[in-house]
Amino acid sequence: MKKLFAISLALLLLLPAVFATAAAALPGTVCVTDFVAADTGADVADALQALIDANPNRTICFPDGEYLVSHSLCTPADPAKSVDLQLANYAVIKATEDFEGGAVICLGGKDPYNTTWQAGSNYGLTGGVIDGGMIADGVSIDSGRETKVQNTSIKHTVVGLRIAYGANSGSSDADIRDINIIGNGAADSVGMVVEGFDNTFTNIRIGYVQTGVIMRSAGNSLTNIHPLYQIDWDKYEGSCGFVEESGNNLYTYCYSDQFQTAFKIVGNGRSIYDNCFAYWWSGEGGSCTGFKAEGDSFNATVAHCRLDFRSDTDNTVYEGPLKGSGVFDRLLIDESRINTNLSYRTFLKTSPVFHLKELLNRIKAFFDFIAALFRR
Repeated sequence: MKKLFAISLALLLLLPAVFATAAAALPGTVCVTDFVAADTGADVADALQALIDANPNRTICFPDGEYLVSHSLCTPADPAKSVDLQLANYAVIKATEDFEGGAVICLGGKDPYNTTWQAGSNYGLTGGVIDGGMIADGVSIDSGRETKVQNTSIKHTVVGLRIAYGANSGSSDADIRDINIIGNGAADSVGMVVEGFDNTFTNIRIGYVQTGVIMRSAGNSLTNIHPLYQIDWDKYEGSCGFVEESGNNLYTYCYSDQFQTAFKIVGNGRSIYDNCFAYWWSGEGGSCTGFKAEGDSFNATVAHCRLDFRSDTDNTVYEGPLKGSGVFDRLLIDESRINTNLSYRTFLKTSPVFHLKELLNRIKAFFDFIAALFRR
């Protein structure tokens, strides 16, 4: 019995080593710094690309540190070759001064493919910092479907995020959430350009750009997207928070902050703007416009939106054609702060527009009434 106990104890003591050896042999994550050193100041683009190509269906982890690249890092869209890039919070992939052009990270940038059911189609980018070095784009999604970008900071870019026309007859089916984009402050800087269809965008903040978001496709859902105008005031003319070039998109809780035009609609699309907000707070800049339509007709639905204009500028709720099936419903505005162009009333739904002063007066009257009751 003692011998059997001793043998059993020895086996138990050996089990951790056995499991550790087995785990090491199993497919798993790849640590970049086991092969490519960080913080060297040298261009490691070729070495990182080789590492991506040599590790299909692996999660490639970037520890904290700076990785300089002179050309795009392209991940495969083919599920048999795809990888998932995961960056530690302080891992920075940065474009060098002689960067060749395009985006620093091109997800699905090689071996294009179109599938959602095959394992390996759900690749993406998580965490860290992608730095365009003031000359490059940040992240592009070039092919594939189910691509994700999340918890990532994209800095100093010409275009922060670009989604190309998708692999599935234009559909790209990407999910983008919890990211921050900071542009390079140039007149052509843009936070996001979306050309693929059927994507979701959630919790995105954008700064130091001339244009916050350009939507060139339909079927997209945008929730809590907040572009903020922060660049030189000599570039203010023509600045825009959201540019809609397609139609049939849903904007919810989207916030244009200080751009000359909050929402521009190019064409005759039927997008929905629900509970959106525009705010002009700086003493700089000129005239302000809430919604500007540049097509033959206005067909958007604008509901429960607040336009908080300054009192010292020439302000317009709506500028554009006076025909179409568009609707303005329950706007929250102070009409005393807008100019004589009241053309938005052409599209008012039968329910009233709640002007800010009127609403405040109603609230005051209510509390005065309650106070009078208590004095009796």
